[in-house]
Amino acid sequence: MPALEIAVTSPAGARVALDQGADRVELCTGLELGGLTPSAALVEAVAAVGLPVQVLVRCRPGDFVYDAEEIALMAAEVRSVIASGASGVVVGALAADGALDTEAVTRLATAAQHAGRPVEVTLHRAVDVSVDPVATAALLPALGLTRVLSSGGAAAAGQGLERLAAMVEAAPGVQVMAGGGVRPSDIPALTAAGVAAVHLSAKRRAETRRRAPWVPLGASSSAADQDTHFVTDPSVVAEARRMLETRTAVRPSR
Repeated sequence: MPALEIAVTSPAGARVALDQGADRVELCTGLELGGLTPSAALVEAVAAVGLPVQVLVRCRPGDFVYDAEEIALMAAEVRSVIASGASGVVVGALAADGALDTEAVTRLATAAQHAGRPVEVTLHRAVDVSVDPVATAALLPALGLTRVLSSGGAAAAGQGLERLAAMVEAAPGVQVMAGGGVRPSDIPALTAAGVAAVHLSAKRRAETRRRAPWVPLGASSSAADQDTHFVTDPSVVAEARRMLETRTAVRPSR
């Protein structure tokens, strides 16, 4: 059965994922920014919940074209989060022309593999903005990566079925994990495309606890955007688990 991975930002989210039957979590901060590297203390707290923790290593929001200083920083972050209890890391980098930056990815994977214990390495959704997601996936077996997280280059994974299926064929030995706008109702079609796992944020907006007025803290964000955060919704995780267990044999159109 394909695995269920839930993106979380806290120990509370990891506990929800565990209680509702997820197989592992991906941990990050700044989920609304596409995810950023969490602190060592947060990694330790989430690892203590008991599920395997894949930690996103991304030093800033924005594009995936990094300079040498940023790559060095992320290599150090890889070592830090693994030392803090991560079961794996989620990394990626692109060249300016949209090709996979194999030198940078190799450096990040090597940092993970020097942990002295088995560590999984996932290529994140940089693959979806690469010039050719299928060709990019085909490079991963030679780089020693464990899996790739992808929407098939589409706005949402449910719209990228054909490309996800092509990635499965192009990268034998690498787990293709469908992620990006995944809803539980998408899961039968995604699993029929041959993916090894599905990835959901399963998030909802938390209720605000404040009573006082709110002043925006950033020039580009409204008070409504800032005066909240996201939490893991147990009902969405439970429904995703149910859909995986009762999925029907839906085939993607070709």
